[in-house]
Formats: sequence, structure tokens, C-alpha cells
Amino acid sequence: MEAVVQKGLGRQMGLPSAVAVVTGQSIALGIFLTPAAMAKSLGSPLLLAAVWCGMAVVAISGALCYSELAVRFPLAGGEYVYLREGYGSRVAFLYGWMSAAVIDPGLAAALSVGAMPYVQSMVTVSSRLIVVLPALILICLGIINYAGTRLSSRVMTTANLLKIAVLFALVAWAWISGHASTTNLLPLATRRPGSEALFGAIAGATVSAFFSFGGWWEAGKLAGEVRNPKRTLPLAFTCGVLLVTAVYLLVSYAFLSVVPLERIVSNTAFVAQFGQALFGSAGGKILSACVLLSVAGGLMALTMAAPRVYYAMARDGAFFSVFGRLHPRFGTPANAVLLQTGLALVVLCFGAFDRILSYIIFSAICFLSLSAASLFRLKEPVRRWWYPAAPIVFLVGCGIIELLILAHDPLPALVGVVVVLCGDLLRRWFVNTKSTAAGEAVETIIP
Repeated sequence: MEAVVQKGLGRQMGLPSAVAVVTGQSIALGIFLTPAAMAKSLGSPLLLAAVWCGMAVVAISGALCYSELAVRFPLAGGEYVYLREGYGSRVAFLYGWMSAAVIDPGLAAALSVGAMPYVQSMVTVSSRLIVVLPALILICLGIINYAGTRLSSRVMTTANLLKIAVLFALVAWAWISGHASTTNLLPLATRRPGSEALFGAIAGATVSAFFSFGGWWEAGKLAGEVRNPKRTLPLAFTCGVLLVTAVYLLVSYAFLSVVPLERIVSNTAFVAQFGQALFGSAGGKILSACVLLSVAGGLMALTMAAPRVYYAMARDGAFFSVFGRLHPRFGTPANAVLLQTGLALVVLCFGAFDRILSYIIFSAICFLSLSAASLFRLKEPVRRWWYPAAPIVFLVGCGIIELLILAHDPLPALVGVVVVLCGDLLRRWFVNTKSTAAGEAVETIIP
């Protein structure tokens, strides 16, 4: 099976593209919103750094786990493949059902709509166009992904590496221009007046930080198209997460060194505050352009990686076979790309993607944990310097996030679990259809 999948998709992605997938999914709209909200609630620069570093340890631990899984199973599909190998087709299908029906189209819709206020702050756009623009963005990305892995990989890599360069340039300009001052960070440990209660602030900031790092695992879905996966994938996971950590820490401290904690009104207003402080009246437009670049990179990485799950499911016979076919000219899982784009457009029309995502996040983290825990179930034991510490740290981190979600609002989490389990009915239909087809084939051969 491995040879078939690798031969079909072709290995056209190098290390820069794989790193771009890791950073692209993690660094999107949240880079300009999350640090301000976290700083406002925590009220201390030192606490902010502690939360970022703590979540970085969890993310790096998870990246080490996923790098080992990706090396052992360098196939398209990522978590779907890991769950299939660790727990069987049933658990893997439930993950694929959740990804196809909710997570992937919901995230794509949310990001495309979330970018619209920043488009409006840059140029005058009619109310009619602003409604259809998110759909046009998703369609354009679908066309790029349909037209070839090499093309989509180059576009995605360029967008995300440019995004990283722009963010580092913002940090550098904050200090070179003289707008940043270390006095705005002092005292480091003392919490400012108006901060939230300590436990609640740390809990909320931890959840926010976890979701800000989220998406680094997407590189595993493209493992079937990465050149020299044994070398490239571990480097992509670890270097990508380290790069994300550096970006969040540097950008957070650049923000606070320009706009003191006491002056932060809200996370959305903070973007305008920071832009105006650095660039004057043009600051809003410049920062909006930076936000749009970040969103574009994240969307490109998401829409490129997501169809590989549907493709892997179809190749296993767990999904409609049409989505397991490659385009005869472009060599891409074209039908899977069309499915992902179509579902995102459907979710976009409903307009309830934020609510839908809140119901399914708990289940998504469960699948993350199960994927990492599958290392303990491999026939050939893991022999790495970080094992078993890394999976244990990652599982503990995910467990804490799950408990915080349940403590905050358990109903959406439980509803999300029910939604995921409903996928088992669809799986049984596929199994029964497959069994019926096999029986008919036998009857034809043996009269």
C-alpha cells in the first residue's frame, strides 16, 4: 500500500515547504489577537512568557511524537493513518468523518470570513462584494491546489515564509524606530491593576496558547509527498514548532514594549493601537496587510493538507472511491480538493462555523492525544532519546486543556462527542456496501 500511495502522489515537497505547513497553520489570524488578550488577562509580561514557554514544551513534545509517526508511516493522511495503525479502521474513520464534516471546512470558512474586516480597513469594498469575497478566496485556493502539488507547494511556501519575514521585520522595526521601550515591560513579574483572577487568567491563557500553536501537526497529512521523509519530516516538525515559539515570544514582547499593558483596551483594538504607534496614520492599513498575509498562509496550508485525509480514506475503501483518484495530468487528489472546497463553501453559507467548531474542538484534541499515544501500541518499540517523556508530556498537556474546556463549558464538548460518534453510522454503511459488492463479485465468478 505504501508504495502505491507514494508513487501516485509523488514526492515533490522539500524541507522549506514542510516547515511552511507547520508554521502556516499555527501562525494565522491569532498572532495579532491572542497575545494582546493573553497579556490583558494575565497582567504580567513574565506570566505571559511562562505560558508561551509552557505550551511550547507541550507542542515540541507532540512534534517529536508526530515526527516519529510520520517517519514510520510516510503516507498521505497524517492522523488518519496513525489512528488506523494504532487503533484500527473504526477510530481512524471517526477522525476522518470529523475532519471532513466539521473541522477542515469550518476552519477554512472561519479564516476567510475573519479576514474581511482587515480587507475593509485597507480598501473600500461594497457590502455585496464583502459577502461573496470569502467564497471567492476559497475557490481560488481550491483551483491552486487542484492544479498541482508543485504549484500549490510553491505558493504556500512563499506565502508562509514571507509571513515569517514580515513578522520578524515588525519586531525589528519596533526597536530600530525607537517606538519600543523596555520600561513598558517593567516590572516583569508584578501583575497590573485590572488583571483577571490568577487561576482563571492562567487557565484562559493556556487554552488560548494551545490553540495558537494548533495546526503544526498538519505536515503529517502531506508526508506522502515529502522528499526524503526520514530526514525532512522530523526537521520540519521540530524546527517549525521552534520557529512558531520564537515568533510568538518576540511578537508578544514587541507588542508590549510598544503598547504598555495598561493601555490595552481589547485584542481587536490592539491591532490598530500597535499599527498607529509604529506607522502613524498608515498603521492600520499596514497592519491589516500583515494580518491578511498571515491568514493567506494559514488558509493555503489548511486547504492543501486537508484533502489528503479524504484521499487516504478513499484509498482504504472507507470513503467514496472517487475521492481516492488522482488527476491524470496534475497528479493531485483533485476530487478530494473539490470536496474540501465544496464543503467549506457549504459551511460558509450556513454562517455558523464558529459555533460548529466550538462543539468539535474537544473531540479534536482527543484524536490528537490518541495519535501520540499510538506510539505505545507500535509493534516495533520506539528507541529515541525523548521516549517515553515526550508522549507523556504531550498527553498530560492535552489532558489539562480538555479538563479546562469541560470546566468552562461542558455541553458543547459532549455534543461534539455525539456528533463524532454519529459518524459510526456512516462507517457501517460503507462497510456494508463494501461487503455487498464483494459478495456480488464472488457470485459472478463462481456461478
